[in-house]
Amino acid sequence: MPAALPLRRATAVVAALAALSLLLPARGEAPRGEGERASVRVGLVFDVGGRGDKSFNDAADLGLARAARELGVTTEVLEPSGAEDREAAMRLFAARGFDLVIGVGFIFSTDVEVVARAFPATRFACLDYAPPPSGALPENLAGITFREEEGTFLVGAVAGLTTATGRVGFIGGMDMPLIHRFEAGYRAGVREVCPACHVSVAYAGTTPDAFRDPVKGKALAVSQAAAGADVLFHVSGATGHGVLEAARDMGVKAIGVDRDQHDEMPGTVLTSMIKRADVAVFEVIRALVEGRFEGGLSSFGLAEGGVGYVSEGPHAAGIPDATKARVSALSARIARGELVVPSR
Repeated sequence: MPAALPLRRATAVVAALAALSLLLPARGEAPRGEGERASVRVGLVFDVGGRGDKSFNDAADLGLARAARELGVTTEVLEPSGAEDREAAMRLFAARGFDLVIGVGFIFSTDVEVVARAFPATRFACLDYAPPPSGALPENLAGITFREEEGTFLVGAVAGLTTATGRVGFIGGMDMPLIHRFEAGYRAGVREVCPACHVSVAYAGTTPDAFRDPVKGKALAVSQAAAGADVLFHVSGATGHGVLEAARDMGVKAIGVDRDQHDEMPGTVLTSMIKRADVAVFEVIRALVEGRFEGGLSSFGLAEGGVGYVSEGPHAAGIPDATKARVSALSARIARGELVVPSR
């Protein structure tokens, strides 16, 4: 009997690895680095909604692809199918000896801490990291945050200067503190340029599934537009696809999030609040290859180029020059610290 125990354990490990391999997206070979940095391996685990969400995950994926292209590192990705797979996916990368493992989204915060402590020789990073109450991070964990409220303040100002009805909408995914920061900045931006404007607010749910429910997003958007809101801003991941469809159908304008979403609904998307997950991912990988990686918290806002909005080129053609000038002035004041945007 004792001799059978190692066999059972080995079988369990093989079964676990086989199950985890199912997380790998069937999208071709992982990018391979070239040159002396090809031996540096970076693994990225997507957030809810996965690759193809046309939002935060895709922005992070762009940063990963840029690192493979410009820095020559080797990269791989995993797409968890459920909450129980997040920690397992990060453990798989760490157990395979990857140099850096990146979790995309606040939902990884607790899991990444656990795995980072279990694999002290591996570096970890988490986008939208939510610090523990103690504020103590493992030395091998870089927690990356964004001052989203600064970017949403700008699109709130655009909405306030654009609305003809005096009513604009905000549709969030999961009702939680992170998305509340987006809402707070948006409200403040609208109020800055249009004190009399009304902001309607709705959330798709209270669990992570609220970020992948386009049917619910469309219903919420239709309701707000029917009540008079003529500019709708969504912060809801894949749920936002439904918001954009509703805006098109109802003949109102929409504002995208995380990356330029103009091509999702041309003629309907007025602009998009940009959250540069691609910049954050690229910079943490560059710090790794240059020997500058440090654990701890870092924040990306307007001053660091971490947030902003689409204000140039054909995708911003629907924004009048006077509006751009007003918002540009507000952006400069925020970047200089003269105007503090509320985060709640």
